[in-house]
Amino acid sequence: MSNQATAESALLSSAALSALLELARQAVVASVEGRALPRVPDLLELTWPRGVFVSLHMQGELRGCLGHLEADVPIGEATRRMAVASSRDDPRFPPVTPGELGDLEVEVSVLSPFERIRPEDVVPGRDGLLIRRGPRSGVLLPQVATEHRWDRVAFLRAVCQKAALPSEAWKDPGTELWAFRAQVVPPGARP
Repeated sequence: MSNQATAESALLSSAALSALLELARQAVVASVEGRALPRVPDLLELTWPRGVFVSLHMQGELRGCLGHLEADVPIGEATRRMAVASSRDDPRFPPVTPGELGDLEVEVSVLSPFERIRPEDVVPGRDGLLIRRGPRSGVLLPQVATEHRWDRVAFLRAVCQKAALPSEAWKDPGTELWAFRAQVVPPGARP
């Protein structure tokens, strides 16, 4: 296996995950306060291309969540971009205000490569899902199924709903279902 392939499939170290969480926190604050964004820490692992989601929570409720699915940008840069986007560009929420920063919790989810999966092989809590049919698609992170205590069928229906597809669209042979795993750095983690 080449060094490039190894880097693309290896799990990030706890030091790299902590650095990503702190980078995301600093990027959110800088964006909300209108300051220059922080530099990406100088760690080799943060140059590896990965998909990532940055989720913001306020008092246990989602406050913003956007991600970059493709592994085509270094994970440090993707995390910084998604932290900013989650704080101001999630269409479900107004932009985060300076007054909210003290109560805002940041979570980073680093994605593994996507693999096709059969509906019967989906394991809630282990797998995140990407569903595609025609121009519609939707993504749910692995931890969403755990948080909602969904079984496999409920998780499949929920990802259909996220894509604005009929709830049973996952059964249609024309629907693509992709699974991924995530290294999650939860809001309470401290670098």
